[in-house]
Amino acid sequence: MSEADWPASLADNELEELDQYLRAHPGEDHLLLDGVHGLLTSLAIGPSPATPDEWLPEVLHEPFADAEEGERILTLLARLNDSVLLEIETGSYEPILGEVDTDDGRTAFTSRGWCEGFSRGIDLRAAAWEARLGQDSDLMQHLGPIIALSIEDEVFDSDAEFAALTDDEYDECLARIPESVDAVATYWREHPASDEEHALHNEGDPPRPPRRRGGRWVH
Repeated sequence: MSEADWPASLADNELEELDQYLRAHPGEDHLLLDGVHGLLTSLAIGPSPATPDEWLPEVLHEPFADAEEGERILTLLARLNDSVLLEIETGSYEPILGEVDTDDGRTAFTSRGWCEGFSRGIDLRAAAWEARLGQDSDLMQHLGPIIALSIEDEVFDSDAEFAALTDDEYDECLARIPESVDAVATYWREHPASDEEHALHNEGDPPRPPRRRGGRWVH
């Protein structure tokens, strides 16, 4: 693909527009912009691609106000998906993270929303992910920073006991998300899923644990 053919990333005002739309249609388990970015990321680097018909129900939960709004939001989501694919392809990936207020009055980055979306992308291909994770410790190692953040941010529970991350350790894991994303993408590219693994996701939707999220988008 030539540089002229590359899709343009969303401008800040377009990200803001998409963020505001998602915030205007809240729900207990609805993703915001950081979560949508995590969802699209995990699908982009996972064992097999997903069609919009598969991932849009994770993002959109209400009818559009009119055809114009629908066309606009769907276009922004498609371009966001294209930009994720491009950033991964060119080694320039950066997660969209949220911000939260700290007890001392500061703001800090949080991966909670992004990790929630990432885990939902894994849910869409759960059987293939679980089969491979059960066989190959390298994949688990590549996911290490994302797993650590997901446990710390209570996106999912773990049977094992883990010490809470310090602020420095949390920030280090955040900084390693692009490295982890690149490693997982390379892993599945070099060790593609078998036909059997590709077929496993059709056997039924796995149960999803309850998740918590918060924050606002920051790129």
